Amino acid sequence: MALLDSIGSPRDLRGLSPEQLDELAAEVRDLMIRTVATNSGHLGPNLGVVELTLAIHRVFDSPHDRVVFDTGHQSYVHKLVTGRHADFATLRKEGGVSGYPSQSESEHDIVENSHASTSLSYADGLAKAYAIRGEDRHVVAVIGDGALTGGMAWEALNNIAIAKDSRLVIVVNDNERSYTPTIGGLATALTSLRTNPRYEQVLDLVKKRLNAVPGVGHAAYDALHAVKKGMKDALAPQGLFEDLGLKYVGPVDGHDRAAMEQVLANAKRFNGPVIVHAITRKGQGYDPALRHEADQFHAPGPFDVQTGAEKPKGKIWTDHFSEAIVDLGARREDVVALTAAMMHPVGLDVFASRFPERTFDVGIAEQHAVTSAAGLAMGGLHPVFAVYATFLNRAFDQVLMDVALHRCGVTFVLDRSGVTGDDGASHNGMWDMSVLQVVPGLRLAAPRDVTRLRELLDEAVQVDDAPTVVRFPKGPPPEDVPAVDRVGGADVLVREGEQDVLVVAVGSMCTTAVDVAARLTAQGIGVTVVDPRWVKPVDPAIIELARQHRLVVSVEDNGRVGGCGATLLQALNDAGVRTPFRLHGIPQEFLDHAKRDAILARIGLDAQTIARDVVESVTALDQGPTLVEVDHTA
Repeated sequence: MALLDSIGSPRDLRGLSPEQLDELAAEVRDLMIRTVATNSGHLGPNLGVVELTLAIHRVFDSPHDRVVFDTGHQSYVHKLVTGRHADFATLRKEGGVSGYPSQSESEHDIVENSHASTSLSYADGLAKAYAIRGEDRHVVAVIGDGALTGGMAWEALNNIAIAKDSRLVIVVNDNERSYTPTIGGLATALTSLRTNPRYEQVLDLVKKRLNAVPGVGHAAYDALHAVKKGMKDALAPQGLFEDLGLKYVGPVDGHDRAAMEQVLANAKRFNGPVIVHAITRKGQGYDPALRHEADQFHAPGPFDVQTGAEKPKGKIWTDHFSEAIVDLGARREDVVALTAAMMHPVGLDVFASRFPERTFDVGIAEQHAVTSAAGLAMGGLHPVFAVYATFLNRAFDQVLMDVALHRCGVTFVLDRSGVTGDDGASHNGMWDMSVLQVVPGLRLAAPRDVTRLRELLDEAVQVDDAPTVVRFPKGPPPEDVPAVDRVGGADVLVREGEQDVLVVAVGSMCTTAVDVAARLTAQGIGVTVVDPRWVKPVDPAIIELARQHRLVVSVEDNGRVGGCGATLLQALNDAGVRTPFRLHGIPQEFLDHAKRDAILARIGLDAQTIARDVVESVTALDQGPTLVEVDHTA
């Protein structure tokens, strides 16, 4: 029987010998590699934290002690030793194990938000709550060096530093090899000394006695303290953290499980917040990942286990944007690009190689990126900030008050908009068209295909007195959907029969709407399908089309509340258009992980469901008058 089969909870780890723990680590790596090779997922980060995670669970008592993972990219090992290894083959599949921590899966998971730089704030609150309630519990926050680039992490550290009674251990998982691990007896001794509660007591006693010596006491203490701090700074880069008033331990080799256990045990004994600096390597234990220069297999698609070669895949929306922004940069020297630590995922890597002086990676700092973009625009450039749609939520205030208020010409390119699927609730980009509707002057485009992506991006960067947005989904784009006519700024995609039904389709839902039209036409229902192209502001031509039809149907891959359909309905109301209305969008709920098509079918955004609803609505119209309706069942 494999060792992993005997691990039902983290407490089972404590009875294993060092040799058995090494064997377990190998089993864990092998299972993760084989699973991700089939299912896709986050591999590199998880390979890098095997020993670190085992050490955490051998030293701390989860779930009594709480372990909070920042982003959750590195939580697979945690899942495997907390009773989920038997189901791990279902990783990221519908109804299976989530790719991030999940409260519904296990009592060992407390935070499932996969947006970065949040763990320290969660941990700060938890530790303070336990201190106030008098509970003997520790909190461990595992945060990567990348997540530490986020401003929210430093806001948290600023507060953690003064929470002297918080039993909080912060494990900084540094996988960028910024520092050489400090090794040897002196480093180990200093680490033990610095985390021993008696250390601070002795320092206080020495300080009091030296300062009591007339004339030379203060100078003697300052000199002694400087020598101590100088020795420590020479051995480890803790100055930044200790200047905040935080106890620092490390750096320590995160792949040396025994060393990690010793350091964590020392940190646990210190009655106050401690930072443990662990040096790890993404992809550790799997040569193809270590050799993968771009991101050490951060999140590969399906691949061959033996060679690491990823299976061939076609071009996705991101690839086409990458080509378009490079072409744009070649034509316009004022175009600059920004990313928040997502250079490759959002397709800016090629632009960066061509125009390095015009590319800015600001780290995981979306708020800073947006306001910096405003400054670039004020300076006479046109910035393009490429970001996942779900991550723009973090910078809404900056979009509203720093860009829009000042009428700055900034273009936001939102990748992974709408239903993204496998990554679960936190990654679905279903909020952007609702939250951005309230921004005065902002213009929002949703291309239906690659040709429209290039077209709308070109139009967006020509706007220099307001923010513009271009959003597109995850995955491969559909075949181009040609227009049969243009009405105002909108493309007419279908015009068949009488003016019975007007379908207003947004972006990636245009292909679905064309399918819906074919189904309606087959049943003798006249239909017009329009793609607004620019969904904000509402095109007056669409209002007039709505006035001419018997039924208006809006279809979007965004939340129904406050989205494009709701805004269109309001515009029709304001214009006195009383045409019955049906709104199809994403229900306002957090969607469990599954393939995009499966989720769309489940929430009623597939062609068959929409067509059936339209047929029922038209039948109801034939039977008598009806009120304006919003579909709450799809």
